[in-house]
Amino acid sequence: MDAVCLEKVTKRYDSFDAVSSLTMNIKEGAVFGLLGPNGAGKTTTIRMIVRILIPDEGSVRVLGQPLSDRTQDLIGYLPEERGLYRQMRVLELLRFLGALKGLPEQESEHRARVWLERLGLSARLNDEINNLSRGMQQKVQFIAAILHKPTLVILDEPFTGLDPVNAAVIKDVMLELRSQGATIILSTHRMDQVEQMCDSICLMNKGQKLLDGDLKAIKKSYGNNTVRMEFVGDPAFMQLPDVVERINSYGEMVDITLRQGADAQQILRSAVGRGVQVRRFELMEPPLNDIFIQKVSERNA
Repeated sequence: MDAVCLEKVTKRYDSFDAVSSLTMNIKEGAVFGLLGPNGAGKTTTIRMIVRILIPDEGSVRVLGQPLSDRTQDLIGYLPEERGLYRQMRVLELLRFLGALKGLPEQESEHRARVWLERLGLSARLNDEINNLSRGMQQKVQFIAAILHKPTLVILDEPFTGLDPVNAAVIKDVMLELRSQGATIILSTHRMDQVEQMCDSICLMNKGQKLLDGDLKAIKKSYGNNTVRMEFVGDPAFMQLPDVVERINSYGEMVDITLRQGADAQQILRSAVGRGVQVRRFELMEPPLNDIFIQKVSERNA
């Protein structure tokens, strides 16, 4: 069964369609990446799934059911914007939010203490939210989203404000939730996290779907058309217009997109011929970031 099913969903404001005739299916137990540039319609789509917004056209179903108070209790939602009562104390707030999801006060407090300990916040449970750092507030908001053990977890930019160590902790918790049967919708600009975690994706732009499906199948469809190189020397060796379609440079590491039918070895021969020291040369499927940029650029052209 699909955890979420959107059928020709549209949300408009006056004459502007924030989301236009969007059809999307998310399998139960998957980590699903909802991607797109700013203004693509991702947050509007999420708000319709959690019933903050009502579609003007189309239908949304969660776990086979139309949206209702019952489906609300099956969802845990971490919004991109801070949604915490800043004058409340951490444990008090989590106990309150757990109660809103139907948890008895004692159980809500017990679960909150367990999560605060796990995420390194047990010493701050009596602090006001206002006195926490941005990253700490993000962790509290994450706990609030999963405290009631939801079947569907929706995370809008969950790594905002987190250092690499704490981002890794949140990532591990997300994968643990999936192993326990939860479905996770992840909306983020961090393509590395999407590639590591997501089973399938939907890429949106200007309110419309550009592509969706199994992530591995999408990448495979592009073929091994990308050369990843690490080198020391003059980058002029890449000036091969008949071979190179696009270059994404990270300094001494580059991802080179090949033209159709081009021979990657021509790049290597050019580098060696110019005395460039090649530390890495790998032919691979394109990174998701490159697919993202290509598809959005094509649509905006």
